[in-house]
Amino acid sequence: MTMTPGVRKLALTAHITSSVGWLGSVAGFLALAVAGLMSQDAQIVRASYVAIELVGWCVIVPLSVASLLTGLVQSLGTTWGLFRHYWIVAKLLITVVASILLLVHMQVASRMADVVAGTTLAAGDFRGMRIQLVADGAGAVVVLVIATALSVFKPQGLTPFGRRQLAESERESNGSAPRWVWIAGVSVGALVLLFVVIKHLTGGGLGAHH
Repeated sequence: MTMTPGVRKLALTAHITSSVGWLGSVAGFLALAVAGLMSQDAQIVRASYVAIELVGWCVIVPLSVASLLTGLVQSLGTTWGLFRHYWIVAKLLITVVASILLLVHMQVASRMADVVAGTTLAAGDFRGMRIQLVADGAGAVVVLVIATALSVFKPQGLTPFGRRQLAESERESNGSAPRWVWIAGVSVGALVLLFVVIKHLTGGGLGAHH
């Protein structure tokens, strides 16, 4: 079902807002992770990891879900479709995988928030986890920029599903009936013919035999 222009603009606004907000909040996540890794000030380190957990669960996760849902609505409610173009399929996969990995790596952020809540970190403490949070943030920024670029440039390329739909649409525009109409017509015709033959053979046929 295609959305009306007003609803389509509303859905597009929601999708752009959530997607850009997701990218911006992840950039903030990365800045906090770098501060937590590099700073020599114990208070800054503690505040960074507490903020990472708060921003992650209260901002990044909701925005990632909103971006995914509004993207689905935007695709299914417009002529773009969800599986017709390779760039949309690629963006869908990126969003789904990024959302899943986000939930997984937020466990590390929560772990670091718990650590700093109960102790003061020295420069080398939990360094592996702290580096991982920086890598997670940097990787997420790159992935989301790629997803944004796909939305802007919309590289051409129809999937096999999209090519079939395009061919059916062209047949309809040329006055040819779509495939399902021919299948339905042949099926109905075959049933009618079978009914006539059976009725004829059982004595109630065409003109009836005497």
